[in-house]
Amino acid sequence: MSFLKAEWNNLAMINYEVDPQILQKYVPKGTELDFWNGKCYVSFIGFLFEKVRVLGIKIPFHSDFEEVNLRFYVRRFENGVWKRGAVFISEIVPKYAISFIANTFYNEHYSTLPMKHTLTVNEKSREFIYQWKVNNNWNTIHVTTDKTPIAIEPDSEAEFITEHYFGYTKINENETFEYQVTHPRWQQFEVTKNNSKIDFEGVYGKEFAFIANLEPTSVFLAIGSKITIEDKRKL
Repeated sequence: MSFLKAEWNNLAMINYEVDPQILQKYVPKGTELDFWNGKCYVSFIGFLFEKVRVLGIKIPFHSDFEEVNLRFYVRRFENGVWKRGAVFISEIVPKYAISFIANTFYNEHYSTLPMKHTLTVNEKSREFIYQWKVNNNWNTIHVTTDKTPIAIEPDSEAEFITEHYFGYTKINENETFEYQVTHPRWQQFEVTKNNSKIDFEGVYGKEFAFIANLEPTSVFLAIGSKITIEDKRKL
């Protein structure tokens, strides 16, 4: 049985190229940074975590909620193949129980903050807004997209960002948790406008304040799907 079954829907992904040296201390043992066309990325993602069941059980009042996370990309060579995964620097949700489960069982880095979202479908566009409150200020991911789904092209930056099917967590300098994430290949909505306003220093500290001065390399909206998260193993 999968540890968790759910849906990840309407994933607004804002992607930045960064100096890989900034991320080295976060890289779990047994993995290495994963690059696309020589570029090292972090992604800032807002989405809806819906229809959640943990070990087949629906937790009352905790099955549908927003999440915002900051992640980067790694790979691990095992049994003759590369396993591509994500490492989460920070994950924000509005439910304490979700943070407790993720931090306790997967050694993740969840925190709990007030959050809200708005999804609006207009005649020619869709509008996605995810917000979370830090130090009495609301941060906002706000993107407008076309209405027609399009494919995520093979060998594209969007494919690199979305096609990572493992999660890796640094327990300490010598131990790593690995877990598998399953979902079908996603489609996307093309983003036509990005009005996001994020206090990177206020949310992530001085170490990541520099992102506020960067232009995203890309912004897109992955439509999402049903997903599973399998039980972890220690490497």
